[in-house]
Amino acid sequence: MNHPSTPPPAAPQLNRRTFMMSTAAGAGVAVTPHAAAAPDAPPTAHAGTQPTQVSVNGQPHALMLEPRASLLDVLREQLGLTGAKKGCDHGQCGACTVHLDGRRVASCLTLAVKADGCAVTTIEGIESADGTLHPMQQAFVDHDALQCGYCTPGQVMAAIACVREGHATSDAQIREYMSGNLCRCGAYAGILEAIREAAPQMLHREGLRHA
Repeated sequence: MNHPSTPPPAAPQLNRRTFMMSTAAGAGVAVTPHAAAAPDAPPTAHAGTQPTQVSVNGQPHALMLEPRASLLDVLREQLGLTGAKKGCDHGQCGACTVHLDGRRVASCLTLAVKADGCAVTTIEGIESADGTLHPMQQAFVDHDALQCGYCTPGQVMAAIACVREGHATSDAQIREYMSGNLCRCGAYAGILEAIREAAPQMLHREGLRHA
């Protein structure tokens, strides 16, 4: 008498957990099946121990900073001022240019704690209280001195400093003192025209004179 054959045992269902277990076992990695997941670590991006008092666009800020934090990261991530851009993050492109006590700096290379007691001006702080654009901003618009716009905030901040430093007296001088700000779109002709036009307006408005 023929007995019905016994069906083979069903293959275990493959799911993500069994796949990961088998993969880890094959790699010689010890796995604890029922180990509890580690709790999420508390956020530390803005944690710091260095008290820093800084004025940004005329507003005072009392900050606790991580000593290694760059001024660029503090402006963007803690203060929400995203006008200054992170381009190369090595001080080579000028997209992060801001003014520190009136002097242009690459904020990606400037430690935020070094701004203690200083005044920082970003692109967000140069227009008039009534919303009128700064003459340099308006000149950039009028002369199409931008394409993608990524480098434009840094270009404008550097251009304002260029005029205030007395380095906008000739096309050659403007090119030289703006050479640290790169425009990958190649809008240099428009940038030059914008600075040339805005310079006398700035000199009149701020009571400056060429050095």
